[in-house]
This record gives sequence, structure tokens and C-alpha cells, in this order.
Amino acid sequence: MVLSRVAREIQASATLAITAKAKQLAAEGKDVIGFGAGEPDFDTPENIKNAAIKAIKNGFTKYTPTSGVPKLKEAICEKLFNDNHLKYASSQILVSAGAKQSICNIALVLCDTGDEAIIPSPYWVSYPEMVTLAGAKPVFLETTDKDSFKITKESLAKVITPKSKLLFLNSPSNPTGMVYTEEELREIVMFAVEKGLYVISDEIYEKILYDGAAHFSPAAINDDCYNKVVTVNGFSKVYSMTGWRLGYAAGPEKIIKAATNIQDHTTSGANSITQLAGLEALRGSQESVTVMVKEFDRRRKYIVERLNTIKGISCLLPQGAFYAFPNVSRLCENLSLKGSFDLVSLLLEKAHIAFVPGAPFGADAHIRISYATSMENIEKGMDRFEKFLNT
Repeated sequence: MVLSRVAREIQASATLAITAKAKQLAAEGKDVIGFGAGEPDFDTPENIKNAAIKAIKNGFTKYTPTSGVPKLKEAICEKLFNDNHLKYASSQILVSAGAKQSICNIALVLCDTGDEAIIPSPYWVSYPEMVTLAGAKPVFLETTDKDSFKITKESLAKVITPKSKLLFLNSPSNPTGMVYTEEELREIVMFAVEKGLYVISDEIYEKILYDGAAHFSPAAINDDCYNKVVTVNGFSKVYSMTGWRLGYAAGPEKIIKAATNIQDHTTSGANSITQLAGLEALRGSQESVTVMVKEFDRRRKYIVERLNTIKGISCLLPQGAFYAFPNVSRLCENLSLKGSFDLVSLLLEKAHIAFVPGAPFGADAHIRISYATSMENIEKGMDRFEKFLNT
């Protein structure tokens, strides 16, 4: 059997083996403490759930327009104007089944065979596969904890070629938790646009910020950037709606129309009930967001402080999202391990702690630790981690 190019080139998630092993141990009765979740451990707020129940009872269960329910698109336009200083018409909004689909739609619209898409590393694991799906080539721009995992105008200039078409930006970042300042984004994005690149700005963790960090949407820089940047956001992280599958893209009308055409023939419109829940999320009380971020902040400080007391580990204090991304290269060396997969496998097998290796994110010297779990689990997990290393 000869499979298609896409089937041959797309890689399975490199973390699945670890996830499967963790589930196997749990099924065997082992007390596995998981730090892998890329989703808040908080429940979806009651007002949002009630809006969904009301939609069901009112019979709002039919197909919707592919690009989204008009009143949700209007609410998204209001949100982008009020929060991000971006003025869009409803025709510039595409609602999708999660921000992941939004990003994939745009990658398929902007990338063609032979194009190059620049992806700062560490990166969210799906970016390279989406570029490959579009027939383009992912080009990785390396960063380290020494430069706070941030690219610069100068580092970007070194990887731009005549084939460069697209730049991915993700702030706050998964997996690093770093946040670009407005000044940093202005310099990077203006330079990218000047060189003819389009930009996907993945802003899914926009409101999960700490220590006075401020979010800035690069599409708001000037008209040139407005016409070259596609802003992607969603409801999963900020409103704890991961399973609801709802995201959106905002950008130039020509790009959004082309992305809508693609979605016409993949999933069509997002879930009708979920869209009305999303409407309530945007227009209802935001108190749950404040409460959640405050708790994440408490966990963040605790877990980073604990990590930095462990010999062989150094960890930057993240400014956003809900991940710590410690450097474990010296620890691996001390334990005669080859890299992050070996370390994560060892900790899972011997200490029953489930971390995520950094290698699939393009950073084998690191592991990703989600603090979207209870403080009780964090304390227990860090105690277990230290005890294992000491013995």
C-alpha cells in the first residue's frame, strides 16, 4: 500500500507513548501524579454551562453558517476592539472547532509547496505538522532560556530566505510561558512584514498573565501589520472550555474567506450549542478568569521555587500560561541519561510522576510541567521528585 504524502510526512504525537504508559500505570493501581495537562483543572463557569443548556432547550441544535453564528462573530469583534484595539467586521472573523483548527486553516491558506514557515523554537508541537500538511517546510528559529526563549529582529533576519512566507508567534507561550513585550513585538513584526512575511499570532493564553505583564496584539501596530497578521484566539484556556472546541481567527477578509472555504469542506460550522456558550463567555461575568489566574499564580511561584532548589535544574519564572519549562540538561548528565525522553520515562516508571519531555517542543534540554493541577498534587509531586533524586 502506498500512502499519500501527507500520511507519510505527518508525525504522530511524540508524547503519546509517555501518556499511554502513565495511563497503564494508573490502571494498574499506581498513584501517578500527572503534570502533563494542557488544560485548566477548573470547571467551565456556571453561566457558560447554563447558556449551553438554554441553547439545547431552545432547540438551537441545527447547522450554523460555516464562519460562525452572526451574534458570536459580533461579540468577537467587540472583544477584539475593546481588549486588543483591533477593528474588524464580521466578515473578517472565522469561528472554528478550536484555535487549533483556526491555525491549521490559515496555514493551509497561506502556505504552498516550496514555501517556508518560520517557527520559533521551543514551539507548540502542532505548528510544524500543520506546515507540513500544507506542503511547506518548517524552518526552526532556535531560542534558549539564556535569551528568555525570545526571538529578535536580528535572529529572524538570519533565517529569512526568498522562500519565507509565514512567521508563527505565540505569546504567552506554550511551552515556555514567556511573554513578549509590546516593544519586542513591534520590532519583530514590523521587520517580518517589511520582508513580505505573513504572521500568525497565536494568543490563546492572552489573559493568563502574571507580575504585571501586558498582552499586545501585533495586528494593532499599523495598517501594514493589520493587513499581514492573522490573530488566533479561543475559549479553551481562559474560560476552561477545552472540550467544547471553540476558537476563531481574525484577519484580512481575503484570507478569512479562503479559510472559510476550506472549513466548508472539512467540518463546516462549529458546534451550534458551543457557539452560544462562547457568546456568554465573552459577554458574561469575567470573575472566573480572575480567580483562576490568581490561583495559577500561587502555584507558579511555588513550583518554580521548588524546581530551582533541585540540583541540576534551573527554571525561569514564566510570565504567562500555566507551564514551567525547566532546563534539566545537567540533571540528565548527572543521571547518565540521553535527554528529556529518558528522564521523563525514568520518573514515570520509578517515581510515578508524569512530566512531558521537551524534545517534541524542539527543546530536548527541558521538560514541560503543567501547574494546571491542584496545589496538593503539586506539593506531593515535587516531594516525590526530590525524594527520588535523593535516593
